[in-house]
Amino acid sequence: MTSRWYLIEILLEEESARAALNSIFPKMIRNEDSFNIHPYNGKKDILKKLPDRLRGYKKWIPPDYTIIVLVDRDRDDCMLLKQKLEQIAIGAGLATKNSPRHDGRFQVLNRIAIDELEAWFFGDIDALVAAYPGIPATLGNKVKYRDPDAIIDTWETLERVLQRAGYSGPQQKIRVASNISGMMIPENNRSASFQSFYTGVQACIRQSQ
Repeated sequence: MTSRWYLIEILLEEESARAALNSIFPKMIRNEDSFNIHPYNGKKDILKKLPDRLRGYKKWIPPDYTIIVLVDRDRDDCMLLKQKLEQIAIGAGLATKNSPRHDGRFQVLNRIAIDELEAWFFGDIDALVAAYPGIPATLGNKVKYRDPDAIIDTWETLERVLQRAGYSGPQQKIRVASNISGMMIPENNRSASFQSFYTGVQACIRQSQ
């Protein structure tokens, strides 16, 4: 069967996530595919507006297009947060990857960055070092950084790493996200939540083939 053009709508918490996905996402999809990114004003904002947004999609989006919803876990219970996202999508009449249609196809992929999206940057130390050469290449060998998804307050931790490496002053999340993500290689990322996102995207693409 011949592959065809495919569209993915991506809903995110904030602008720094858009900066990251703008660089990472093209590395996950085919050249002929397209995507739109829609950031919100934080986690509370996206969760509040998501039901209406998905009901709106239900009215027009073709059944073979996909909507990806990505939020940070933060301090939330991961299982309960995922359940909430699933319930919102199903309530809007859309099939999810966890609850697909009878033919196995789905329209919504819900994913959670653990603990925050910046953990994905710690999942690719080579990308960190390439973007900020002052960071030691051995950073990933330290116990604290071996499991990216176990790092607490990942943005604040990343800021401290940058400052210790000589990048002084307050760091701008959007700029940092753009710099690091541009160097990332999806297949090499050690973050389990990133790999869950990546394999989910690949499942979306397979639906179009």
